[in-house]
Amino acid sequence: MAIALNSSTLVTVFGGSGFVGRYVVQALAKTGCRVRVAVRRPDLALFLQPLGGLGQIHAVQANLRYENSIRHAVEGTDAVVNLVAILQQSGKQTFRAIQGVGAGLVARAAREAGAKSFVHISAIGANRLSPSAYARTKAEGEDLVRRAFPAAVILRPSIMFGTEDQFFNRFAAMARISPIMPLIGGKTRFQPVFVGDVAQAVLAGLDGHARPAVTYELGGPRVYTFREILDLVGDWTEHRRPYFPIPFWLAKIQGFFLQILPNAPLTLDQVRLLQSDNVVSKEAENEARTLSALGITPRAVEGIVPSYLTRFRPKGEFSLRSV
Repeated sequence: MAIALNSSTLVTVFGGSGFVGRYVVQALAKTGCRVRVAVRRPDLALFLQPLGGLGQIHAVQANLRYENSIRHAVEGTDAVVNLVAILQQSGKQTFRAIQGVGAGLVARAAREAGAKSFVHISAIGANRLSPSAYARTKAEGEDLVRRAFPAAVILRPSIMFGTEDQFFNRFAAMARISPIMPLIGGKTRFQPVFVGDVAQAVLAGLDGHARPAVTYELGGPRVYTFREILDLVGDWTEHRRPYFPIPFWLAKIQGFFLQILPNAPLTLDQVRLLQSDNVVSKEAENEARTLSALGITPRAVEGIVPSYLTRFRPKGEFSLRSV
């Protein structure tokens, strides 16, 4: 069921202090609605408050592993958005606990609290049969959300880019300090989507522009191979490096040992993800389950990414070379 996004509306955003969250919270604030940001550490979400008016955005404590905290976070809310995801497991913060079971708990609590709309962020590649635990639990989360809140709108973005991303920024940082660039799965295809466009898709899922009970796949206007992306990063940072191709079997061994490190640069599960393309499916295009179907014109990588990779150039923003 659609809701009106205005000053009388309260939307609870789980994971609102993350990369995607800050864009979603800002987009919601611009509509005038009140935003409740549900996060594990409310003190780390205070930076969001200037994105809205006085008292418009406030943070509450919630942890997807504790159902009571979820229920408290959705009390009196009109709509709920779930953005919570992890890229690496740590202790009790497992893929299944957060992206699978946790997503289902949020959807159930939203329904029981009387929320009229629910938007859940999943990922392209979500599949119960995937060799990747990340992709399998994303699919499990979708199933549990559908079971608990049948009218939920599910959004599956490809790799997201934006000023604070951990994709283009990560490889730009590597190119600046490394004499060579490791290349795993150079032919794997991606369809990067601007995080601001994903935020607009969330609004569409709340206000009725998206069809209820439908799963949308979100991608940018162009598909790139992984090698093409690294080529662009090298051009934009002025750090073109020779590539060192790494076969998947060797990358899996490296990921197996590296994943024990805090903030591991590579995990076995990430290598498994790299073995599959990350692009919008033909079925989604044919069935009008894309950004364009939501009335959103996807913005291109070339129009946004070069501006925030400037700091990685040898002379930073003072570089004379144009991009």
